[in-house]
Amino acid sequence: MTKFKDSTLLVTGAGGNLGRLAVEELLARGATKIIAGTRDVAKLADLAAKGVDVRRLDFDDAASVAAAFAGVDRALIVSTVAANRTEQQTQAVAVAKAAGVKHLVYTSAPNARPNSDAGGIADHYWTEQAIAASGLDFTLLRNHIYADMAIVAAAPALASGQLFDATNGGGRNYVTRLDTARTAAGALLSAEGKEILDVTGPAPVTQEALAALFTKLTGKPVTRVGVTGEHLGGGLEAAGVPSFMATLLVAFDLDAAAGHHAIVTDVVERFSTRKPETLESFLTANKAALGA
Repeated sequence: MTKFKDSTLLVTGAGGNLGRLAVEELLARGATKIIAGTRDVAKLADLAAKGVDVRRLDFDDAASVAAAFAGVDRALIVSTVAANRTEQQTQAVAVAKAAGVKHLVYTSAPNARPNSDAGGIADHYWTEQAIAASGLDFTLLRNHIYADMAIVAAAPALASGQLFDATNGGGRNYVTRLDTARTAAGALLSAEGKEILDVTGPAPVTQEALAALFTKLTGKPVTRVGVTGEHLGGGLEAAGVPSFMATLLVAFDLDAAAGHHAIVTDVVERFSTRKPETLESFLTANKAALGA
């Protein structure tokens, strides 16, 4: 599972949560030539001290992108959160090809599509298209919803006693950020060919079950309340959630309602050599974040 440990491996967004975890996993698994790309190289001084080549990489600065990809064999492009991320990421793909990169790993999203109802998920679709059109080998990792998002949902749910969603009872296969980072690192170390893969937890969890977990872990009663996508979006924006993010969250709920988030795969175990953590285990380990 470490066939390419001596290849030159680049991780973009290495100053972020997923990127840093991926770099740490590469180190743990014996990778010898790691490049960590970040907008602020000072943030990764500890990784530089461990032998990681830390390079400035700002997706809005073409020169820095070109310099970061120089000499790279295989690259993990961690999706950005910018409003112009389609432009950022497709440019990065073009730079990777020009630099002679042989394999791209990209952190995408389930059911990536260009439809107007997809919200920010459309950005993933167009990035996937650019990667496929590049002619390079690739591993597109469609990460399902992060378990961390359940913690985000907990605060308003525990405060009001109600968990609102537009999933129509559909399950979500929550996956921890650590599991996705380990999976991405494993793909960088071993994946070959061209694959599109869903990265999931061990089993789908409904919002009713999530509400029950909140109650179990905190002792505070929480009831799941089903609403329409329109009502959910309005409620999120009224609560101060930015329009872009509200649209994305509604799209995720509607995809869950359509069954796209109930997929179960062995991708985490395949590339990380570990079984994915369950949502209950993750929330139990993070009870303090729930106020429990």
